[in-house]
Amino acid sequence: MHMNEDSLPRTAVITGASSGIGLGLAAAFLQRGYNVVGNGRDAARLEAARAQLGRPGNFATVAGDIGDAATATELFAVAEQRFGSADVLVNNAGIFLPKPFADYTGDDLAALLHTNLKGFFHATQAAVRHMRPRRRGHIVTITASIAAQPNASVPAALPILIKGGLNHATRALALELAPHNIQVSAVAPGIIDTPLYTPDMHDFLKTLQPAGRIGSVRDIADAVLHLSEARFTTGAVLAVDGGMGAGKW
Repeated sequence: MHMNEDSLPRTAVITGASSGIGLGLAAAFLQRGYNVVGNGRDAARLEAARAQLGRPGNFATVAGDIGDAATATELFAVAEQRFGSADVLVNNAGIFLPKPFADYTGDDLAALLHTNLKGFFHATQAAVRHMRPRRRGHIVTITASIAAQPNASVPAALPILIKGGLNHATRALALELAPHNIQVSAVAPGIIDTPLYTPDMHDFLKTLQPAGRIGSVRDIADAVLHLSEARFTTGAVLAVDGGMGAGKW
């Protein structure tokens, strides 16, 4: 019996999949019945995540620096070899370095450009090259609420420069790729409960969002799943931030 593409399990490529939001995304996609190709810098941590997630046959790993073009190319080669194709790319890998602008170093700039900008560029370009001939696909990028609504309590102009650019690139690519049936959107998180923040920081972090609480990884995963399966949504930047980006409050 012939199987068409729509009847096959879908495959999601997730960068930064070994911990935090990325690990939660991998778990959510696997739970939804997807295959996952997960990327991270550290092979051992990726393998630990693969074991923890409990569906090793559906979770392929590609260890490598997503700021390098070769890693992005390998992600989609593995997706095709193991699972037939890639239907979704989630650009999750990223670092956040808040500090007063005058205190940023050349190393800070290099690190943010390498992971947050080059990582997005290489993975997204590989995704477009993979998806365009297939005339199907979703690209979802994790940006940041603070990129749309800066906050004097959290000086972070350099990450905002890059994440804000990714929000606008999302809209530009949505227009460019719409004729190819590729949908491009973003999720802009507020403060999310991940290992990035120690418990002693939580009381302060809660004050940064009108909701008065910190979001969960599942809140982000739910938003990414929605955009990954949306049929008529593209160019959207969906804030998942307890109201943080709505304006002054």
